[in-house]
Amino acid sequence: MQKITSISIKYGFLIVMVASFISFGLAEPAFWSWSNLFSILLGVTIYAILALGVTITLSADGLDLSVGSTAAMSVMMASYSMVVLELSGIAAVAVCLVIGGLIGLFNGLLIVKVKVPDLLATLGTMFLIQGLQLIPSGGRSIGTGMMLPDGEEAMGQFTEGFLFLGQGRLFGLIPIPVIFMLVLAVIVYIILDRMRWGRVFYAIGGNAEAARLVGAAVDRYRIMAYVLSGLIASFGGVLLAARIGRGDVSSGSGLLLDAVGAALIGYAVLGARRPNVFGTIIGAIFVGMLLNGLTMLNLPYFWQDFIKGTVLVSALAFTFSLAKER
Repeated sequence: MQKITSISIKYGFLIVMVASFISFGLAEPAFWSWSNLFSILLGVTIYAILALGVTITLSADGLDLSVGSTAAMSVMMASYSMVVLELSGIAAVAVCLVIGGLIGLFNGLLIVKVKVPDLLATLGTMFLIQGLQLIPSGGRSIGTGMMLPDGEEAMGQFTEGFLFLGQGRLFGLIPIPVIFMLVLAVIVYIILDRMRWGRVFYAIGGNAEAARLVGAAVDRYRIMAYVLSGLIASFGGVLLAARIGRGDVSSGSGLLLDAVGAALIGYAVLGARRPNVFGTIIGAIFVGMLLNGLTMLNLPYFWQDFIKGTVLVSALAFTFSLAKER
């Protein structure tokens, strides 16, 4: 019985994922087509990237609720930089990354120096950024040829190189954002599982005071976790801006919940019971696959959030309840 429980904890989620994949394909063969599979990966790319940042903060016993707003800020600032300020694509990306890093630093200082709890600090930052991102454009979406507040027409445009980041395909098949997602996942995996940074993050997440007593610079590492999260979220926003080709004021809606959900589902993958990169990516792909398959089966869209919540609660309850019985 104990062996069955152990197998269920470790492989249960992956078994459910494979069973769902097979079931959807049998019910609707188009689900297995290459174009649809890459469509699923492309659909989860942005919030999977944001979830990697969330995973880093979770490993250090925190939670960054501002990732969705940070990504939305990058969408607007990348668009504003090129369309209004007429900067190059490279300059626009640099501006967004600097802003993302500063947002992460602001979160970290609020938490470490001002002693504001993680959830309250990042929630406050989320609301702050949501309002701030609308100011440069006067609350309007930003696109080529838009009218500026002074009545002039914006002369800048999105560069081809920038748009390629979100719309290009490798060998005409693999979306470029998917490649960025996988590369970034490998980088975060190396940081968390193969570098001293990751060991310290997990030590802080396990017991911050114990980590402090053995000499870890807890405050510095917690700030670092939020800076990394901000950088990753801003990069996700850059890819989103490149994909849609405009600064859409509603582009960040829903990203936070999907990112946090993917990171938390990762706790159940292979029975990890802790934040981890592999679980985060698998969690994001599973949610995307589930929603894609149900959409193909004509399930009404208003069921989607309920289903995502059910998957998250079920996966975590199953993993932690069985582990407690062992």
